[in-house]
Amino acid sequence: MHELIPDETERIASEVIEAAFRVHRALGPGLLESVYEICLCHELTMMGVATKKQLELPIRYNDIQVESGLRIDILASDCVIIELKAVEKLLPLFEAQLLTYLKLSNQRLGLLINFNVKLLKDGIKRMVL
Repeated sequence: MHELIPDETERIASEVIEAAFRVHRALGPGLLESVYEICLCHELTMMGVATKKQLELPIRYNDIQVESGLRIDILASDCVIIELKAVEKLLPLFEAQLLTYLKLSNQRLGLLINFNVKLLKDGIKRMVL
C-alpha cells in the first residue's frame, strides 16, 4: 500500500478495481462510456460502496468561482475519483485530466479506467496526487 494514502481509501480503490473487473468480464469492450459508468456504479452500490456520478467540479480562481462544466465521472466513498474511458488508447491528456480533478477536488487517489481493452488490467492506471 502507498504510505501516503489512508488504508480506507486503499480498500475503496481495491473494491473499485474488483467491480470494474466484474463489469468488464460481463460486458467486454466496445460499449459507450456511459454504459460502463452505470454498470460500475450499480456494482459498487451492491458492494456497499457509496457513489456519486457526474459530480460537478467548480473551479476557484482567486476570489471567483468558475462554473467550468467539469464533471467527475464517479466519486467512490468521497475518496477515490474514477475517470472512465472507452477509447482505443489512453492518452497523456486523460492522465492530466485526472490529476487536475484530484487537485481541484482535494482528493489524493484516482483511477483512470479504460474499458475498451481486451484485458482490463491493461486499461487501469492508478494516479496519486
